[in-house]
Amino acid sequence: MPSSTLRTTRVQKTTGLRYWLLRVLEECDHVSADFAADPVHDLRVSLRRCRSLADGLMALDPDPNWKAMRKAGKRLFQRLGDLRDIQVMMEWVEKLEKLDRTRAARSNPLDLSASEEIPEVAADESGSHATPSDPAAEALVRILTAREREQKLEARAALEEFDRKQWRQWSKSLPARAARFRPGSPLFKHLALERLAAARELHNRALRNRSQTAFHSLRIGIKRFRYIVENFLPAEHKAWSNDLKEMQDLLGEVHDLDVLWSTAVSCHVFADEHSRRRWHERILSERTKRIEGYRERMVGPESLWQVWRAALPQGKEIEVLATRRMKLWASSLDPDFPHSERVASLALQLYDGLLGIGWQPALNRISARSSLLAAALLHDVGKSQGEKGHHKTSFDLIRAHGTPLGWKPADLQRAAIVARFHRGALPTRKHKSLRDLPPDEQKGTIQLAAILRLANALDVAHDGNIRRIQIENDQITSKGSEALIITAEGYNPSSSTAQTIAAERHLLETVLRRPIILKAPRLRKAQPHRK
Repeated sequence: MPSSTLRTTRVQKTTGLRYWLLRVLEECDHVSADFAADPVHDLRVSLRRCRSLADGLMALDPDPNWKAMRKAGKRLFQRLGDLRDIQVMMEWVEKLEKLDRTRAARSNPLDLSASEEIPEVAADESGSHATPSDPAAEALVRILTAREREQKLEARAALEEFDRKQWRQWSKSLPARAARFRPGSPLFKHLALERLAAARELHNRALRNRSQTAFHSLRIGIKRFRYIVENFLPAEHKAWSNDLKEMQDLLGEVHDLDVLWSTAVSCHVFADEHSRRRWHERILSERTKRIEGYRERMVGPESLWQVWRAALPQGKEIEVLATRRMKLWASSLDPDFPHSERVASLALQLYDGLLGIGWQPALNRISARSSLLAAALLHDVGKSQGEKGHHKTSFDLIRAHGTPLGWKPADLQRAAIVARFHRGALPTRKHKSLRDLPPDEQKGTIQLAAILRLANALDVAHDGNIRRIQIENDQITSKGSEALIITAEGYNPSSSTAQTIAAERHLLETVLRRPIILKAPRLRKAQPHRK
C-alpha cells in the first residue's frame, strides 16, 4: 500500500475511544526509547484524551471500569508530568533567548552581528540543549538538564508499572459501552453546559484576584469544557475548535511562564538584582501579552462565552435534561427501573394530592417535590450491590453522586436520606443522618420519607397494578377523627400488596396525625339496555 494511502487511513481513524486507548499503547512503545520531549507529550495527550472520554461517559454510565481506566491513566499521566514540565521550561528558556536576540537586532540595526539571522537554539544529537549566552539561562538549563535525567528514571519506572494488559482489555470492552451513547445528543450538550458554567465561574474568579493559581484552575476548567465538546459534540467542535484551542494555549503558556519564573527564583540562578529584574520583566511581558489576548476574546458582550452559551440548553430544558441524566444513571444500577418510575409517579400523586386538600409541608414546596422525585427514582440503585440493606447502599450512592446542572445539591442530598428510609427502620430525629439537620429540615425529610414509603408499598409486587390514585378527606371514622381516603385504581383489599400497604402507611399516618383508608374505586353500575 502506498505511503500516502497509509497516511489517509490513519487520519480517518483518529477519533473514538478505541483509537485513543490503542494509541496510548503505541505511544508507550515510542516514549520508552529515550523519553524525549515529543514522545512524552504525545503519550500524555493520548492519556488525557482517554481520561476525558471516561470523564464524560462516567457521568452517564456508572460502570466502575470507567473510573478504573481513568485512574490508571491519571497515575501514569501525573508521573510523566514533572518530566514534561522540565522539558517545557527548557523550551521556554530557548524561546526567551531567541526573543532577546531578536529584540536586540531590531533595536540596533547598525550592529551587523546582532542583525544576522538568529539561529534556533536546538538540542544536539544526544538530546542535550545548546548552551544559552545568558548566565542565568545557562545556570537554569544546567539545573533542568540534571533534573530531566532524574525524571526520566522516574518516568521509566512509571511506564514499567503501567498495566498494559489491563489497558488492552479496556480497549475491547469499553468502546462497546461508549457506543450506546450517541454523539451530539442533548445529554452531552447538558454535560457541556455544566462544564461551561464551572469554567465561567473560574474565569470570574481569575479576573478578580489574578493569581497564578486562579489562572491555572481556569485553564483546567476550559480544558474540561473543550474535551466534552471535542469528544461528544462534533458539530460544535467543528465550529469552536480553533477558539477553544487558542484560549487553552494562551492560558497554558501563562502557566508555563509562571512555573518557569518560580523555578528560576527557587534555584537562585540570578547573579545579581539586574539579572533578576531583567528576567522578571521579559517573563512578565510575555505573560501579560497572553492574558490580554485571552481577555480580548473572553470579556464583554461579544465574548466567546456568549457564543458558546447560546448554542447549549436553555431555560426549563436544563432541568429536564438533568432529570434524564439521573434516570439514565439509575437505570444502569436499578434491576427494575420501571418499578422506580411507577413509584415516582405514585409519590408525586400523593404529594400533589395532599397539597390539594390543604396539607402544608415543612419545606419549600418546589424543593421538597424535587427531592421526592429524585428519591423515588433512585431509591433502588443500591440493589446493584445486592438486595440486603440496599436502602443503605442507595443512600451512599446518591450522596456520592454529583449534582447535575439544574438540580440543587441540597435537594439531592435530602433525596439520599429520603431514599434511605423507603424501607426498613422508621426515621427518627435521633438517626445520624437526621440529627444534625435543622428542625424544619428534619420534619420535612421525614414527611417525604413517609410519602415514598407508602408509594413504594403501592407497587411492592412490582406488577404495576396500581398506577393512579386520588385523595379525599371527607370521611369521619368511628373514633371521630377525619380520615384520609386514598382511592387506588387496581387496588385489591385481599391481596398481599394490601397487607404491605397496611403496614407501611403507619409513618404517613403519624406525620399527618390522621388515619389513612385505602379503597378501590366503585364499579359503575351497568346501565339498563333500552329497547
